[in-house]
Amino acid sequence: MEALSSDVSRTIVTRLVLPPDTNHMGTIFGGTVLSYIDEIAAIAAMKHSRKVVVTASIDTVNFMSSAEVGDILTLEACVISTGRTSMEVFVKVESEDLTTGERTLTTTSILSMVAKDDEGRPTPVPAVIPQTEDEKRLLQTAQQRKQRRLEMRNQ
Repeated sequence: MEALSSDVSRTIVTRLVLPPDTNHMGTIFGGTVLSYIDEIAAIAAMKHSRKVVVTASIDTVNFMSSAEVGDILTLEACVISTGRTSMEVFVKVESEDLTTGERTLTTTSILSMVAKDDEGRPTPVPAVIPQTEDEKRLLQTAQQRKQRRLEMRNQ
């Protein structure tokens, strides 16, 4: 199976933060952001593997700032490492104030997705070739994250 560029999986989604998406302080619910992250990670993994995927784990979620009603959220995801049947997907979320154009990094996350065949069994996926310096750095630390996941599973 031939390795694929991370650009094959790169997915960008833009969403408007609406009042039903927010809490009593007018900022977006963390759970709403998590839902968006899970969805875009699955899309990126499916583009890479050309298979149906399931979420195996959400390794990290770092909420750095919030988005408010009227902000635009831009989510970007791509596959950053692969195992035999699994893929790690990095997701970055930025908010943009439409009145000023100011963009702020709000959230980063790494998820593990598993490709499934037509019978629902894990199926092999192509390796990934990172394209950016950040993707190369994340690929270099993938084994450490995998080890941490295995240790958590065994506890």
